[in-house]
Amino acid sequence: MAERHGTILVVDDEEDVRKLIAAALSEDGHDVVALASAEEALASLGAGDYDVAFVDINLPGMSGFELLDKHVATGGRTAIIVITGRATVANAIEATRRGAYDYVTKPFDLDALRLLAQQVLERQALQRKLGQAREKTRAEFTPGVEIVGQSAAMQEIYKRVGRVAGTQATVLIQGESGTGKELIAHALHAYSDRWQGPFVAVNCSAIPADLLESEMFGHERGAFTGATERRVGKFEQAAGGTLFLDEIAELPLALQAKLLRVLQEKEFTRVGGHALIPADCRIVAATNKQLEREVAAGRFREDLYFRLKVVVLDVPPLRERREDIPFLVEFFVDRINTLHKFDVRGVSADALSTLATRAWPGNVRELENVLVRAAALAPNRVLTAADFGTASESSQAPDDRPLDETVGVKVRQYISSLGETLPRDLHARVIALVERPLIEAVLERTGGNQLRAAEALGINRNTLRKRITDLGIDIQKDRG
Repeated sequence: MAERHGTILVVDDEEDVRKLIAAALSEDGHDVVALASAEEALASLGAGDYDVAFVDINLPGMSGFELLDKHVATGGRTAIIVITGRATVANAIEATRRGAYDYVTKPFDLDALRLLAQQVLERQALQRKLGQAREKTRAEFTPGVEIVGQSAAMQEIYKRVGRVAGTQATVLIQGESGTGKELIAHALHAYSDRWQGPFVAVNCSAIPADLLESEMFGHERGAFTGATERRVGKFEQAAGGTLFLDEIAELPLALQAKLLRVLQEKEFTRVGGHALIPADCRIVAATNKQLEREVAAGRFREDLYFRLKVVVLDVPPLRERREDIPFLVEFFVDRINTLHKFDVRGVSADALSTLATRAWPGNVRELENVLVRAAALAPNRVLTAADFGTASESSQAPDDRPLDETVGVKVRQYISSLGETLPRDLHARVIALVERPLIEAVLERTGGNQLRAAEALGINRNTLRKRITDLGIDIQKDRG
């Protein structure tokens, strides 16, 4: 596509920044007007026909957000790109929610900014050709959402939340345990048109399977033994708001079919009832598993999977956004001081360096727990590297982590240690690493009885003997 030229407005109270942006855009052939205040910019926007405007948030007098609101309220069609010195979740989501095309953070890459301007112009040309109308800005609301992070990965999450929050689309949030999936679900609700309605969370793995249907859909009096009165389920409780289905992969297959019907028909019945009840809630689901694998294994319905993955948000693990650790530490120190009545004054540079190198299999939740423990035991008000123990201690997965999750973390660490070129016998290597401790553990459980161990493992006794020999496992009667 040929390079397009447009009319661009630059609004920033810092003269050097203003001139730098204007000069770069002018070199690309754009007509550029540079102003120092939002008041001037608003008047200029009203009088001129700008394609794009780069607007700083923090301006003397009227702020960049106020300028954006006023411009949108008057039906302005200029694409506003917000510039911010602080890439907070509030700024990121708020900019998109209020109708900004995008946002950039200081210090910015000048070439990336020029490319962004070109992308806006190309998109506008396509919109004009297709006759698409610009989206209307939703009602203003600024909730407090405690998502912390300024990394590129988290910035992308904020942008996607801002773009999808105001829709009714079902959202599937994927990520390892402890990455903050429920916080993102709260953000989707808080920045939606349903923000005044309830946010109802259901942990599908924490409720016994025989009670889960009643928990979700409610029941009528006499529906089953012990049902002495009518009960309203989570779907009804979430009417007008958002229903968050956490650990959706743990939902029994029978209930998966009923959930699918609710998503299709937008109505349900209580257990033991006949009346159809409207399902007036937005569905947000989360999982720490790969649902595609669960579908392939027959543990999750494929049709339900496709119903849930309308919009997918992949939350990165902490090890993939280590640059966010100092911000998370600062946030958690403030919070634990308030919640636990500690008086931590700060975290030393050597401690931050130590924390930044750890594996964090438990992700953000593990980081918070480590900080709480250190704050409780530290002899001084400033936490040092010595207060956090060894790296291996921090990297141990909690005892209550699911086995498949622990194995998954360890397998990823092992593969990462192999370098860029992977061996061709990787499957055999990993199976052997897992098989040996499994056989040893079963032999310990059976007191070294190979017949019982083979039965427990579901393999032939001769096969077990061969594997014991091949793996060099030492057999001891009554072991452990």
